Amino acid sequence: MEQRFDDMRPYTDEEIPAAVRRIVDNPYFPAICAYLFPKEPVENLRQLCLSATTADAFQSLVMSRVVKSILDQTTEGVTALNFDKIDDSRKSIFICNHRDILLDAAMVQYFLYENHKAFSEITFGSNLMKGDLVIDIGKVNRMFRIMRGGNMRDFYKQSIEVSSYMRHAILEKNRSVWIAQRNGRTKDGNDKTELAVLKMFALSSDKPFVENLNELNITPIVVSYEYDPCDFLKTQEVFVSRYQRYEKAPNEDLMSILHGITQPKGHVQLVVAPSVSEAELKFCDQFEKNHKFSKLAAMIDLRVYENYKLWKTNYIAYDLLNKSYKYAEHYEENDKKHFIDYMENGLKDVVGETDELREIFLGIYANPVANRELNFI
Repeated sequence: MEQRFDDMRPYTDEEIPAAVRRIVDNPYFPAICAYLFPKEPVENLRQLCLSATTADAFQSLVMSRVVKSILDQTTEGVTALNFDKIDDSRKSIFICNHRDILLDAAMVQYFLYENHKAFSEITFGSNLMKGDLVIDIGKVNRMFRIMRGGNMRDFYKQSIEVSSYMRHAILEKNRSVWIAQRNGRTKDGNDKTELAVLKMFALSSDKPFVENLNELNITPIVVSYEYDPCDFLKTQEVFVSRYQRYEKAPNEDLMSILHGITQPKGHVQLVVAPSVSEAELKFCDQFEKNHKFSKLAAMIDLRVYENYKLWKTNYIAYDLLNKSYKYAEHYEENDKKHFIDYMENGLKDVVGETDELREIFLGIYANPVANRELNFI
C-alpha cells in the first residue's frame, strides 16, 4: 500500500539520513542557522542535524528547537490549551483554521511534542513544494504533498488520492494528520470550513456517513494571533482579487513563508477543541447528502469561533471598522493609537485606494469578533 503513495508521502526513516545530509550541505543552511540560533556555531547545528537518523529524532532534536527559537524571537508568549487531553491511542484528522503557511502546523507539532504526544503528518500544497531544500525540510517533517491546480477531473482524482492517503495514515500507519479547514490560508480573518474539504475526507471509503467519518476522529484545532504575521500581504491580495484574477509573483509563497516566520506576532493561542462525536455525526446524517456536510462544517465552525482568542487588536479593529465604541472596555486609548499607527505604517507599502485598504485590513482582525457575535451573542 505504501508504494502507491510514493509520489506524495513523507520520507521514511530509511530516507532521513540522506535527506538531512542534503539539508546541511545546502548553501542556505548557514544563513538559516544564523537567524534561528545567532549565538551557536553552525558546525554544532550541522552535527546536531546529522545525529537525527529518523523523522522522530529530527523533529525532537532539531525542529522543536527551531520552533521554540521562532516563537521566542517573534511572539510575546504562546498559550497552548488541551493538548494534554489528546487521546494518543486514537489518531485524528486535526482540522485547523489556517493563518500562516508554515507556523500553524509547526506550532501544533511543537505542542504535541511538549505534551508527549506523537507527531502528526502534515498536508503541504504542491505550489509550496518547490526547490530541493524546501522539499527535503518538508518531507523530513512528515509533510505530504497535495496537488494544486488542474482541471475538475484532475482535481477529483487528486482528492481521492489525498483522502486515501489520509485514511491510510490514520488507520494503517497509526499517525494523525494535520489539514487546514479550507484550501489555503484565511485571507480575510473569516475562518470558515469548506465543504469540499469535508467531502474529500469521505471519498476514500464506501462506508456509511457516520462510520466513514467517525473512524477519522475529526478534531478541530484553533490558532489565534494577536498580530497576523502576513496581514499586509493578505490586504494586498484581497484588494487585487476584488478587481482581477490574482496572480502570484515568482517565489511569492516562499516570501510569505519567510514573512510569517520573521514578523512579530504578539501573543498567540492554540486550543484543541473537542472532537466531532459519533452522536453529532448521527445528527448530521439525518439530512440529505450535501446538507450532511453543511451541518458538519457548521459544527466545526462553531468550535473555531468559540475557541478563537479575541485579542485587543480584534476589538479595536471591530470598533474602528464600525465607527463604534462597543468593545472599548477591552482596550485602552494607547492600545488603539498603537494599532492605528501600526496599520497606517504598514499600509504605506500596500498598493491601492487607501480607504478600501483600511477596510480590508480592519476586516482581517474584526471578522473573528463578528463571527463570535453572530453565533454566540
